[in-house]
Amino acid sequence: MTAPLRIGVVGLGYWGPNLARNFSQLAEAELAWCCDADQDRHAGFRAQFPEARFTTELHELLGDASLEAVVVATPVPTHHAVARRALEAGKHVFVEKPLAWTVAEARELEALAVERGLTVMVGHLLRFHPAVVKLRELIETGQLGDVLYVYGNRQNLGVIREDENALWSLGVHDISVVLYLLGGRPVEVSARGECYVRPGVEDVVFGYVKLASGQVGHLHLSWLDPHKMRKMTVVGSKRMAVFDDMESDRKVTIYDKGPIETAPGKISTHTGDITIPVISHEEPLRIECRAFVEAVRGGDPGHPANAAEGVAVVEVLEAMQRSLEQGGATIALEPATA
Repeated sequence: MTAPLRIGVVGLGYWGPNLARNFSQLAEAELAWCCDADQDRHAGFRAQFPEARFTTELHELLGDASLEAVVVATPVPTHHAVARRALEAGKHVFVEKPLAWTVAEARELEALAVERGLTVMVGHLLRFHPAVVKLRELIETGQLGDVLYVYGNRQNLGVIREDENALWSLGVHDISVVLYLLGGRPVEVSARGECYVRPGVEDVVFGYVKLASGQVGHLHLSWLDPHKMRKMTVVGSKRMAVFDDMESDRKVTIYDKGPIETAPGKISTHTGDITIPVISHEEPLRIECRAFVEAVRGGDPGHPANAAEGVAVVEVLEAMQRSLEQGGATIALEPATA
C-alpha cells in the first residue's frame, strides 16, 4: 500500500482548520504539521490534531524533508509568496482560492510547478460539489440539450469586508463553476458594481462572461441583500437545471421546460416533468482534499486539480476588476496559450 501523503497546513484562521480536519481524517493523508504566526491559535488545535507538529515559522515546516505537500490557507495577498516558497522547497501545493492576487503571480506558480514536476491545486470548492458535478454530467450527456447560458446568485447580508470587494470575496466560487460547466475559456468579460457601505469596496457586483461559443454566464454577487442565496441555473435548449445549495434534500432540480418549434417560424414553449436526482451528501471539502492527494500520487498534469484552472479564474477576476474600475467596460481576454 502507498504510504499516506504527509501534509502541512499553513494558516489556522478562517478556513485552515477545516482543511486540517479533512486531511487529518483521510486514510490517504497524514497531517504532519500546522503552522500559524499567531501562537495563541495553536492551543485550540493541539488536542484536535495530536499527531501534528506546531510551529510559527514557515521555514521550519518547509525544512522537513519528509513533508510532501503544503496546504496554503493564509490571507489572499500572501498566497503567491507562501506557495512559491513551498514549491521551491520541493513540496506539492494546495492553495485556498483564489490561486493568487494577480494573473502574473498565478502564471508564475503554474510555470514553477511544471518546471519542478509538482502539483499545484486551487481550492475551488464548488468544483467538487456532487451537485455541481451532476450539472456537468447533465450537460455532457446532452440531457439539457445545447446549453444557452448559465447564471449564478450568491447573495447574503454580511460579512461586509474591508480588504476585498464582493467580486473577489464571492465571485471566485461562481466563476470557477461557470468555467467548469461551460468547459471553455471566456473571450470577454464585464462587470458593474456599487460601493454603498465603504468607499472603494463594491458591496454588489453584476458580472458577465462570454465564451467564443456564444454561451454566456451572469453573476449576481452581494453581501448587501435580504436573501441568502447560493444558486446556479443552467438554461438548455431542451431542459433547465438548478443547483440550490441552500436546499438540504433538493440540491439539483431538473425542469423539462424549453422552447419548441411548432411550425416553420412558429416558436412556443413546453413544460414537462420536474425531476430531483439523488445527490451524494459527502462533504465537498472532503472530496476536494481527496482529489488533491490523488493528483499528487497520480502525477497526472491533466488531472482537474491543476494550476491551469486557478490561472483561468484569476484571469477572469482580474479582467472583471478592470471592468469595474472602467465603469463596466467590456474587457477582451487573450486566448489560452499552449
